[in-house]
Parts: sequence; structure tokens; C-alpha cells
Amino acid sequence: MVLRVREQPSLIKAIFNGDADEVRSLIFKKEDVNVQDCEKRTPLHAAAYLGDAEIIELLILSGARVNAKDNKWLTPLHRAVASCSEEAVQVLLKHSADVNARDKNWQTPLHVAASHKAVRCAEALVPLLSNVNVSDRAGRTPLHHAAFSGHLEMVQLLVSRGANINAFDKKDRRAVHWAAYMGHLEVMKLLVSHGAEVCCKDKKSYSPLHAAASSGMINVVKYLLHLGVDIKEPNAYGNSALHLACFNGQDVVVNELIEAGADVNQVNEKGFSPLHFTAASRQGALCLELLIANRANINSKSKDGKTPLHMAAIHGRYSRSQAIIQNGECVIPSTARMRTETLLFIYGFSDCCRKLLSSGFDVDTPDDFGRTCLHAAAAGGNLECLNLLLNTGADFNRKDRFGRTALHYAASNCNYQCVFALVGSGASVNERDIRGCGPLHYTAAADSDGKCLEYLLRNDANPALRDKDGYSAVHYASAYGHRVCLELVSLMDTSASSILHDTDVQPPISPLHLAAYHGHHHALEVLVQSLLDLDVRTPQGHTALSLAAFKGHVECVDILISQGASMMLKDYTHKRSAVHSAAINGHSECLRLLIHDTDQQTVSIRDGKEQTPLMLAVLGGHTDCVYLLLSEGASVEARDKWGRTALHRGAVMGHEACVEALLQHGSSLLVQDSRGRSPMHLAAACGHVGVLRALLKTQKTVLVLKDNCGYTPLHWACYNGHDACVELLLEHDVFQKPEGNSFSPLHCAVTPLHAAAYTDHVECLQLLLGHNAQVNAIDMLGKTALMMAAENGQTNAVGEKRRCSLNIQQNCFSVSCLRPLHVSAGNGLTVVVQELLGKGASVLAVDENGYTPALACAPNKDVADCLALILSSMMPISPSSTRTMSSLTFTTINHYSSPSKTVTFDPLPVLRSEHVSYCKFNSLGREDGLIIPDDELNDSDSETY
Repeated sequence: MVLRVREQPSLIKAIFNGDADEVRSLIFKKEDVNVQDCEKRTPLHAAAYLGDAEIIELLILSGARVNAKDNKWLTPLHRAVASCSEEAVQVLLKHSADVNARDKNWQTPLHVAASHKAVRCAEALVPLLSNVNVSDRAGRTPLHHAAFSGHLEMVQLLVSRGANINAFDKKDRRAVHWAAYMGHLEVMKLLVSHGAEVCCKDKKSYSPLHAAASSGMINVVKYLLHLGVDIKEPNAYGNSALHLACFNGQDVVVNELIEAGADVNQVNEKGFSPLHFTAASRQGALCLELLIANRANINSKSKDGKTPLHMAAIHGRYSRSQAIIQNGECVIPSTARMRTETLLFIYGFSDCCRKLLSSGFDVDTPDDFGRTCLHAAAAGGNLECLNLLLNTGADFNRKDRFGRTALHYAASNCNYQCVFALVGSGASVNERDIRGCGPLHYTAAADSDGKCLEYLLRNDANPALRDKDGYSAVHYASAYGHRVCLELVSLMDTSASSILHDTDVQPPISPLHLAAYHGHHHALEVLVQSLLDLDVRTPQGHTALSLAAFKGHVECVDILISQGASMMLKDYTHKRSAVHSAAINGHSECLRLLIHDTDQQTVSIRDGKEQTPLMLAVLGGHTDCVYLLLSEGASVEARDKWGRTALHRGAVMGHEACVEALLQHGSSLLVQDSRGRSPMHLAAACGHVGVLRALLKTQKTVLVLKDNCGYTPLHWACYNGHDACVELLLEHDVFQKPEGNSFSPLHCAVTPLHAAAYTDHVECLQLLLGHNAQVNAIDMLGKTALMMAAENGQTNAVGEKRRCSLNIQQNCFSVSCLRPLHVSAGNGLTVVVQELLGKGASVLAVDENGYTPALACAPNKDVADCLALILSSMMPISPSSTRTMSSLTFTTINHYSSPSKTVTFDPLPVLRSEHVSYCKFNSLGREDGLIIPDDELNDSDSETY
């Protein structure tokens, strides 16, 4: 930003006038010496910029901050160095100016000195620096800047003070790269004499020769060639120095490289030769002549089949295309997609086209896709080329492989002048391609102003023409929302109404559906005026209103409702209405239009699973829709086919705001579904502590509800390891009394403690035990919680039980006299056995068969009996020998630390991954009544149109 000096404070004016006395006087008058302009520049910055040492001294002695930074982080020292003022630099350094200060580009004063050729300033700075190789944000050292600027004396100074000759920036470019690119020959020689590598490469493998060749520095190129660098060395893209020189039109360098032995036909990774580059280049005319004169292959092809003539055609290089043709290139070599002449006509280079036609070229020669030059000119909208072809006798009705004529291409690109020329020449306006589409179909889809469509209609284009799917131009215009096209069709001889009601070929989707689904309300306005039935359906039973509501197009919904479209019609699959569609996707404005001033039947309409819009809105967490439906009288107690309310859905999904809204409108949390599960069960099972808290807070007297299997919310929370929910429930006394059933899917677990032990949820165990849970409670088979943990290899749970004064030796056994050590040993749970032994479990305890834990490891009774006989023959059975054997066993397994093998039941799912099914235990007890069929899972899969 440039500021006017006369508009600045008096102190700044005095500094720029160089009036030291005036500056001194203003300072005496208490003028602020640290005042800042809009760019945070101080008077000291101005004095340093001017290099006025006397004023700098005055300002510093009067309190000016010597290291003040402007908004570019430039200090006065940066400014003084940039001005090459040695005296100003000396004064600033005398007053402790920071020589390592960096601007926003991380450049130090030495970087600035190197860039501005301030040698004397650099000489003053270097002794104060510990490192002259400090880099800026781009990774460039002062030597990089000096080499770029071409200041030989500065380079000599830096090199003599230890600058790294081969230091590279963030693109791996060295000082020699920059000297070569800028053509500083003497700097190059100095760098090379001090060990610079002339064959070094940056990250993209550009060498100094590449750099010099691209910028046309012929002296550096000659010097590097004299040093013997590889003239054919490619960069990361396979381009040699000759490629770069040709691309940039450096004809002098091209000539030098060719004389030095450069390969004129060397190709890069894409198969392009230097001739390709010069054919496309803006300044490549002389380079092309040099290459051709040195026998460059005029017909060489790139990997995608392009020749130099293609490149000239694409970029419109007329003179070069002439030179290529005159020097022998065949003018009809094909690429993988297009021929040279096709490209010429697409890009509209009429001079090149005339040259091509004058050489006797057949204008109807097709490319690989059957397209001729006329197709290309029509697609590109190049009227001059198109007329040139038509006058030459091009076949305007010729079709490509897709059955399209030139008129199809002109119409699809809305090239009105080309459409006019082709139709005027006699092109058929109703010709169909292989999809059955005529030019009118394409222009209806693309023509927003309707100009091309109107012209085609006035020249007998048939608007009733349908493609192979039964769609007419009206369908295409509706899908793309071109109101003008629809209005034009309705004004022609064949009315839009008759087109829409043609029963000969009935398409699966009407124009009304297309406009509504895509939200084209202007097109919809035209259609509703021509249709008698607005409730026409798709094969899936969707109406235009349900599609508009599903997508949330408020204007379309408003138009359809105002024209009498029915809101009660349901689709054939899910039996959902437009109200359901708006609610499930959270389109509150559409929903408001649908249910405003309607009866209770509309607000609480049911789908195929007896779900109301309120249930679906809660399921999706759409709070606005929930409040809207509730304000219109939606029933909070309505149940679906499984007996679940909207509150059940809010609980299982964890949508706290929706649950709060339902509770405010009197939703009961005591309602149980067909499985006996209340919202509290579901919130606890899913770990939604916020929802659970809201439900408990609403209930004045907390009741312990049991589901059909006898499970309370505490069972569910423990089983799934939701310790926060467990802690919340245990705050209420009613949940501290263990309650449960005698047979359950948890394999006879009767208390929440069993459930937590079964799944190894230590946090839940700690909470339950902290609330005096009965650690020795047994199920109908006599198993305690510790037995269940040991049986399933839950080492953490075993350890937690042990810390709770449980008598491992005597109290912990089942009806079959199986103790934890027997069970864990019999199941091969090594880590659990180790844990139990370490805590004093008896190795002498026997079960009902008289087996010790060691014999319990046998796979069956016969093996156990054999093992007992062998052991008895090896040593006398005595307490001491038993202890010895036990000690050996413990020592043997003590080193084993891999994860324990567990024998367990199938894992019990918490929820489906979609979070849309209700929580359920697996039927471990094989009770058929506990299996929930898949078709009863409550899902909210969105319909896809």
C-alpha cells in the first residue's frame, strides 16, 4: 500500500524531508516515536528505509523500538539492508538490532542483503551470525538469493564465510540451478570452481541444463555442454533439455543442442517428441523448422496416438500445420479417439481447415467413432468451419457409431447458428440415434432459453417422438427444469397434454415426477396446468407429491398441494405417504405444508408397519419435525405392530431432544412393547445415559420394570457394560435389590452381577459390588458370578471378585460340586487358572466324581481315571506329593502369557450396526419366544427414487 507523505504525522514528514532538527524538535514536544501507520510501520522503519543514520540514532535514543515489526514482520534492519545503507545498518547493529529477525517469508536481513546486492551490509551482518546457511520459508539460503541475483561479489563473500555450495531448497534446487536459469555465467563458474555439482537434480529431476535451456540462456548452455553434462538426461516427465527449449521457443538453444548431438526424436513418458512440443508452442515456428531440417520424425505418435499435426491442430498453429503437411505428414493418421482433421474442425481453425481441404482430403472420412469433420464442427459450434464443410459437400445426414448426425451434436450443445445452417441445408429434424433420441430430445435437455427448440419445432420436429425408454422431449425438459421448452411444446400443434396421455408407449416415470423429484418448480407449474391427474404413480407407487416431500422441495410441494394433489396416497412397498416421506428425512417446511389445517388422520397416518410420521421423525432425530407434529396433535401413545411408541425409538437412538419433547407432551415411559421392553430398558441397553436420566427424572416413583424374560434395565446396562447407566440406576434404591428370573438367555444368570461377570465388564462389577451386591448368589445350577466368570475366561472379573472377600476355597461351587478351578482347568483357560492358584484356590478340592482340578483337565471321565491310575503308580497320593505336583503345574504355566482360550456362548449383540433395531439378547436358553424375526426389526432405510 502506498501512502501519501503529506497525510502522515509530522514526525514522518520530517523524516522523509531529512530534517534532523525538526525530528529533534518534535521528539522534544513528546511526539510518539513508536506511532504506527495502517501497516504497522514506525518512524524508525521510515528512517531505516531512507538510510538516514542521524535520524535513526535520534529515534532510538528517544525510545524507538529497534526491533519493531510491521505487518510483514519486517524490522528496521530489514529496511536498512534493502536500501543498501551501510551507515544505517551500523547504527542499528550498535543498538542491538536482531540480526536473526525473520519476516513472514522467514527471511533474515542477510537474505535481504543477498537479494539486493548489499555487500557492505552483508559484511557487517555475517560476523554476528552463527550460521550463514539459514533458510527461508521456501528453503532458500542467502546463497540461493545471491546466485539468483547474479551478484558475483556477494556470492564470493558468502562462499568465503562458509556458505554451503550444494544447499538445496524445498524443491531440492541448488544455487547452481538458479544461476543457470537466470544465465549468470560468472556466478556459475564460481560455484563450479568451489565444488558445485553441475549434474544435480531437483525433486522433479530438472538439472541446471534443463533450467538454462528452458529460459534460453545460451552461454550457460554452452558452458554446461563444455563441462560434459548429459545432453539427453530426462527430467521426471521424461523431457530432455531439447524438449524444454522447444516448448519455450528457444530456437538458439535448440540449434546449439542439436549441434551438440541432442536426439531430435527422443520421446518423454507420454511419447511426445520435441516436434510435438514445438508444434503446440506459441513461439515454436523457428524451432519446428530446425527440427524438420534435422530429420525429426514428422509422423511420430505419442502414446495416445497424437502426431505433431494433431498438436498444431488443437492449438491452432496454422503456419506450423502447413509446414508439417508440406514436409510429408499423412493428413489422416488416426488417434485412439479423433483424427487430426476432426480436431481442426472442433477447435474452429478455419485457415487450417482450408489448407486441409485444399490438399484433397475427403470431408466424410470418419474417426474411430464414426464421426466426421461435420460432426466436430457442429459439436464445437464453429459456424465458419461448418459452412466450409457444407459448401464442400459434406454429408449432413451421415451418422456416427451412436447413430447421431451433426444436427444431434449441434442441438445438444445449443449451437443455434449451426442448427439453423444444418436444418437449412436439409438435415432431418426427426432422425433418431441408437437410443431413440432425436435432436429435439437433446435440445430439450440443454436449451434453457428455448431458442433452438423453438426453431426445431417450427421446422416440423415431432414433440411426441419417444426414445427407447418411452421418454419424449417433454420428459427431458421436465427433468432439467426448462420451463421455456415446456411452454413452447404446449403452444405447438401437438399439445403437451396429449403427449403426456399417449398410451401407446407409457414410460415408467411421468414428466410430473421428474420435475417434482429434481425440484424444478417452474417446470412443475407448466405441467400441472396441462394434467388432469396429479396423483399419477410410478411403478413403486410414488406420487409426485411424495417425491417432492422426500427430497424437501418446498416450492414443488406447495404447488402440488394447491392444485389438489392427495396427501393420503401411499407407495406400494412401505405403504408410506408424503407425510411419512417428509418426516423421515426431516424436511420440516414440507411437513408444515402437508399437515397444516389437516385432520388427525393425516397427522397420524400409518405406514405398512403401523408407524406414524412422529415415530419416523423421532427415529431420525429430527427435532423440528417432532415439535411440529406434536403441535398438530400427533399421538405420543400410538404403537406400531410391535407395540413400540415414538418414545421407544427416541430411547434406542439416543435422541435426547426428541425424548424431551415427547415427555413434555405426556408420553409414558411405562409402556412396554411385545417383548416387555420399556423405553428405560432400551436406553439402558444402548448406553444412552442422557435419555435414561431424563426418563428417571420424569418418573416420580421409580418402578423396576421387567421384560418378558425377567430382565430389568439394570440387567441390560450390566450386560452391555454401560457403567454410566449402571451408576445412574444404582442411585435409586429399587435397583439395588437383585431381581431376576430362574432361566434366561444369559445361561441362568439371575442377577445383574451375573450379567456383568459373564461379559467381563469390570466397571459395572465395581459399581455393583460397591452397592453391596450378593457376590455368592447362585442360579438354578448352583453357579455364582465368579463361576460364570471363570467358566468363560473373564480374568478381570475373576480378579475383581477375589477382592471382595469371596471364599474361593469353599463357598464357590455348583450343584455338581464344580469349583472355579475345576471349570477353568477343564476349559483350558490358562490365565484364569493362574489367577485362581495365585489367590489360594485349593488343588486338593474334589468334585462329585472325586476328581481334583488336575484331573478335571482330562477331556472325559475315562481319560481322567487313566490319568489318576498313572499318577498313583508314579507317586503316593499324599498332601505333600499333591502340593509338589501342583507346584510343578503352576511353574509350568507361569510363563504362559498369551490370551486365554475361552469357551463361551455366542456373543450377544447390543444393536445392529445401523442402530435401527431394538436391543435383544441371543436365545442362549433356546427359548423360541426370544428370537425376533428379521422382518420385525424396525428400520428407517430411506427410499431411493
